[in-house]
Amino acid sequence: MAETRPVAEPYRDARQQRDAAILGMYIFLASEVMLFGGLFAVAAVMRLLHPAEVMEASKALHVWIGAISTAVLLTSSLFVALAVEGAKRGRRRGVSAWFFAAALLGSAFLGVKAYEYSLEYAEGLLPGLGAPLKVSTPVQQAFMDLYFVATGLHALHLLIGIILLLVIAIRAASGGLPLPERAIVVITAGLYWHLVDVIWVFLYPVLYLAR
Repeated sequence: MAETRPVAEPYRDARQQRDAAILGMYIFLASEVMLFGGLFAVAAVMRLLHPAEVMEASKALHVWIGAISTAVLLTSSLFVALAVEGAKRGRRRGVSAWFFAAALLGSAFLGVKAYEYSLEYAEGLLPGLGAPLKVSTPVQQAFMDLYFVATGLHALHLLIGIILLLVIAIRAASGGLPLPERAIVVITAGLYWHLVDVIWVFLYPVLYLAR
């Protein structure tokens, strides 16, 4: 895969410039892992100190909706992986189609999540809004707070990913993104999308399956 973009200082050649871009993306993704890692650490401490209450609070979550959301995101990751392979082979239309499809599934995930939030609002599980919380202890309330913070933060990251995929898909379709010369753009976007999906893969068992 040749990188034909002009080499900027302080890089010696295009390969070094490309490797630096990948390294920069990995550093950014590592910061995201630390962010969500803190939330997972909180969940682990709560589970260790108050297992019965955490299990009871988890039963209020809609496990099948979470399972559907997981399947949707995993399928979107497959589409993104296909787009990355297409970019390496210079298949502009394939990249555009797969990224559009992945963005569509990401939007479907957000739609399902919004529906799930509406159910939780009606059930009195949404902190600070709606009916009084239907949880009986401070630990259960803290678990629900953690659930909404973690899933809301994940949804925000997913929204950013959807916008990123759509922008790249439009550029690829219009010829504004030469491929395979600029496949690095598709690769780094794919890395971000996969991380967001992996975070959900961990959120689902930690929150929904703690019962």
